[in-house]
Amino acid sequence: MELMLAPMAGYTDFVYRSMCMDFGCDSTITEMVSAKALYYKDKKTLELMKTSDKERDVHLQLFGYEEDIFGIVAKEIPSRFKYININMGCPAPKIVKNFSGSYLLNDPEKCKRLIYALKSSTDIPISIKIRRGINGGNQGLKVAKVAEEEGASMVIVHGRTKEEYYSGLADWDFIEEVATSLNIPVIGNGDITDYDSFLERTKDSKVSGVAIGRGAIGNPFIFKEIKSKINKEEYTPPTEKEKLETFLTHLKMMLEAYPKKVAINEMRKQFVGYSNGIYGAKELRQKLNTLNEYEDILKMIKDHFE
Repeated sequence: MELMLAPMAGYTDFVYRSMCMDFGCDSTITEMVSAKALYYKDKKTLELMKTSDKERDVHLQLFGYEEDIFGIVAKEIPSRFKYININMGCPAPKIVKNFSGSYLLNDPEKCKRLIYALKSSTDIPISIKIRRGINGGNQGLKVAKVAEEEGASMVIVHGRTKEEYYSGLADWDFIEEVATSLNIPVIGNGDITDYDSFLERTKDSKVSGVAIGRGAIGNPFIFKEIKSKINKEEYTPPTEKEKLETFLTHLKMMLEAYPKKVAINEMRKQFVGYSNGIYGAKELRQKLNTLNEYEDILKMIKDHFE
């Protein structure tokens, strides 16, 4: 059963993907990259394509709607990416209004042309990431079937519609319907927050794996927990000290990769996950928001245990 880190803009950069690989994650997906921005070799976009040596199985996720652009950029995508993934599920208004992301679920023919543009331009396998549908529908199933027919090698399914965003529960019955309808690997996505939720959604399932998103924010331990229990190995949840020590390791890696201000700002978001369940978490989060130096953050954490 494959354990994948789902792509999340602003969270799953190459540093955090590397962290998750250390904890047992099998595969990762980059933050979504604009095909058009890649075509114009935008500097920030190229930064999103950074990978680490630890990423053995990484998908480069593209979004856009112009198949000619897809075909051109595909020829220059490095072979270190195991898949090129097309984002056909993002519900963000700024993506949808540009005819990308979950907008594509209403246009299977466009999806077909985008996949063809990539397939005819590169030998790197193609995957797609979809949602259940739009306006309460199940358009994602048709798109998944079209993708398989066009030669896609994997489908990743989030079990909510565009309108649901992240509210309510992901529809794993729909994910299972997709998995039983295709002959290529299907990865389920939505509401995996620990081993129990993983088991509940995958027991007797046809899915080939799960993609974990929000449940992994500031929580790389989730991969170790699930993998250990799958393999019937002993698993001990991290202590408060281990959580905060891992946060500091993550912060150090961020400081090596980015300017100090950027690194600390990004880690404030991740700290919500790392501090979950810790005594005094609210006060720690508030304190962190006032600190701008690694030494001060280190002192805050040391003081917490004294």
